[in-house]
This record gives sequence, C-alpha cells and structure tokens, in this order.
Amino acid sequence: VVTPTLQMKKPKQFSRRMGKKKQRLAKAEQPHSPSDTAQAPCPKEPCLGPPTTLGPYRSIYFSSPKGHLTRLGLEFFDQPAVPLARAFLGQVLVRRLPNGTELRGRIVETEAYLGPEDEAAHSRGGRQTPRNRGMFMKPGTLYVYLIYGMYFCMNISSQGDGACVLLRALEPLEGLETMRQLRSTLRKGTASRVLKDRELCSGPSKLCQALAINKSFDQRDLAQDEAIWLERGPLEPSEPAVVTAARVGVGSAGEWARKPLRFYVRGSPWVSVVDRVAEQDTQA
Repeated sequence: VVTPTLQMKKPKQFSRRMGKKKQRLAKAEQPHSPSDTAQAPCPKEPCLGPPTTLGPYRSIYFSSPKGHLTRLGLEFFDQPAVPLARAFLGQVLVRRLPNGTELRGRIVETEAYLGPEDEAAHSRGGRQTPRNRGMFMKPGTLYVYLIYGMYFCMNISSQGDGACVLLRALEPLEGLETMRQLRSTLRKGTASRVLKDRELCSGPSKLCQALAINKSFDQRDLAQDEAIWLERGPLEPSEPAVVTAARVGVGSAGEWARKPLRFYVRGSPWVSVVDRVAEQDTQA
C-alpha cells in the first residue's frame, strides 16, 4: 500500500529530474568557443590548435629554442620540376649534424632537369640505374651523386619520372663557422686559405661540403629525414626578382644546354654564376 505522502513526492522528484535533464541538453546545444573544450589528441600525427600569434606555425617535427618556421612536406615537393625550382628560391635548407648543431642556408639558385626528354638529365632516355634511382622516386627524394670522383651534388626529385631540381647555391644563415671548418676540411687544393662568407655555399659542390652532405644522403626523404629538411623562408614584402638563365656545365646537351632552366635571385652575392645577358632579357 502506497501512502498519500509518497504519492505526492514521486511526481515532484520526477519533475525536478526532467528539468535538470532539459537544462543539460540546452547547455550542450549551445556553441562553444575554442577555450571551452580541449581538443582530443590525434592518434598518430601531432595536432595543431589555433596559432598563438598571427605568424606561421612553428615546426611540429623539430623543436628549437629559436623557434624556426614550418617544415615543408610532400605537398610542396609534389609539383613539376620548373615551378618547383622557382619555388625553392627563398626557402631555407637545414642540416642537423650528429652533435646537434644546425646549419641553415637560404636557397638562391637552382636548376630544373625535366626527365627522359631532357638531354642534360641523368635520366635522359628514361634510363634507370642504381646511381640515379632517386630521380624516379617520390617527390622530395634526394638524389646525391659524385662528380670528378671527389665532389657531391644534391638534387631533389619532383613530379614526373626522372625529373628533379639541382640546388646550386645557398645564402649562409646559421652555423657559418662550422660551414667554414667543413669546407676547409673537405675541399681540395687551397685548404689553408680562409674562405669568405660568400664562398661557403656558392656552388652545388660547395654547399654539399659546407653542410656535410655525401652519398649517404642519396634516396633520403627530405620531407621526413631527421638530419636534413627544408623550412619555409620568412615572408618578404615582395617576391625577389628571379633571373631565368641557361644551366651551367651542360654544354654537351645540344639545344638543351641553351634552355632557360636555371633560376636565381637577382643581385644575390651568393649566386654561383651571374648571367648578365639573361638578366637584361629578364628585365626587358
């Protein structure tokens, strides 16, 4: 037998519970600001929330007390050789040595190699060898080869089988004394002469010496490697004037030797070879 008192209490308790539930549902339907709730962590990739400043994100792959800029990934490298060669200008190449020292240089000169059709490319005719395999791998793969039996050159693969971009010159930004020591140790001939800053990376083999890049870097992924990567350069008020000129050292490639597939920043003292005629044509 249920007493009248209990019969009165139950509807009131039920009513109060329903009221609280409606309040919770109404609150849950209200929009939340980013500060109201924490984001759940991603299972594999690090998650980035809104930037704390109006500037670009810092690198999510490497931490540095100096807070360098975003590391460039596959989406940057995944473009044809010519636009990639131009896009490289102004970006920053970073080399982390085994002792943790980081060397940095801004790219100021590149050359595009278009693949099997390009008579100056190592992949001309579509030939693949163990030496040039990096040219046929995914965009962003390093292709490092030896010239004259003693010097290394570094390329980055682009879209298209056998297509790549040669890095010809850097503007040294960080670790100049270490670069100078490496160049003095590795270069042949006048090793006793102290190198000027503009001589450190003003050529494809020079920059490899200055950053201690050798054959062991061949076929590495520039988008993922822990010892070498590319960071987006700081934004400039206006795009630097780009000179389009013929490539260097490919005289035996017939008409391909004259094609304007070299790109460099006009007025940069770190460029390896200045082409005055091409500069006049570019201005015109």
